[in-house]
Amino acid sequence: MNQHPPTLLYIDDDAALARLVERGLTRRGYKVIHAASGEEGLERIRRAGTQNSADGCIDVVALDQYMPGLDGLETLEQIMAIAGAPPVVFVTASQDSSIAVTALKAGAADYLVKDVKGDFIPLLHVAADGALRQAELQKAREEAEAEIHASRDRYAALAAERELLLREVNHRVGNSLQIIASLLHLQANSAGQEEVKAALTNAMGRVAAVAQVHRRLYTSQDLKSVVLNQYLDSLLEDLRRSAEGNRMSRLTVKAEPIEIDPDRAVAVGIIVNELVMNAVKYAYPDGAGPIHVELTSQGEDLLLAITDDGVGDKVKADPRSTGMGQRIVAAMATKLDATVERDPAHSGTRVMLRFRRTPAAPDKTNNAAAG
Repeated sequence: MNQHPPTLLYIDDDAALARLVERGLTRRGYKVIHAASGEEGLERIRRAGTQNSADGCIDVVALDQYMPGLDGLETLEQIMAIAGAPPVVFVTASQDSSIAVTALKAGAADYLVKDVKGDFIPLLHVAADGALRQAELQKAREEAEAEIHASRDRYAALAAERELLLREVNHRVGNSLQIIASLLHLQANSAGQEEVKAALTNAMGRVAAVAQVHRRLYTSQDLKSVVLNQYLDSLLEDLRRSAEGNRMSRLTVKAEPIEIDPDRAVAVGIIVNELVMNAVKYAYPDGAGPIHVELTSQGEDLLLAITDDGVGDKVKADPRSTGMGQRIVAAMATKLDATVERDPAHSGTRVMLRFRRTPAAPDKTNNAAAG
């Protein structure tokens, strides 16, 4: 709020009436400056906008309509074109309401009819007070809107920076995991014992499943979700290139373009890697055969199925097996809150996992009871 008395610029060619306005408004706490023409009033308003103005700040203008040279409406139009112009109360002796409408449309804050005796001065005081309050409210609204826009800009800049950092982190993590997978691949190729080779190959597949998620994130516009059909296509292409030679040539994928969060995508990828590799090793003892990966939506649930047409339950247990793959599948299924079951009607092996598209909300009742 201003500490000095509000300054009113009274623009009117009637000097006697101007003195009445000055006396009347000075008693009511205003400082009044008189300009005898529209041109002089405009010059004073322009000077008030500079630091060297002798009149100081002009807070509100009272503008007469009928003056030689520029009339009130012409002067009002030029005042409104000045940046940061004070509010204007339009004053005229005319009873023509069309002048009032024109003045208000041109930007006047208020309008009143004057008389030569100065009886309108109390009304001018009320109108000037109202125009000042209206200007303060408008200024406060503009400042609030400017702060809102500035806050939005700051938030957008921070969000863009955060997204860039996340993309860079995912890029670096993805590269590091890819290096680890490559090292495991090299080590597997140079391993002399088949069980060591198999263990390293399995480990490489698990790392690749995680690396593919990060690769998806830093090459995508969306850092919050992974499109599963694209992810599974890339993951299984990695498996075709890296594992068991040509025995992966009949691996097929059929998945819907379903989006889930990255953590759950990692769990899905690791499960697919374990079950596919298990089928590669055990489903077809005499050679290669088809292995199918399917992902479909069923309402709010997702169904993941890994199917082969191999020997099924007739496969002999491998005495060298550690059961690590089964434990990993069980752990990832728990992470997804998924049910895992085999299809007993299928002649080969068909493992199905059913889980919700989005994680189930935590049970607040149980949590409260536990606390």
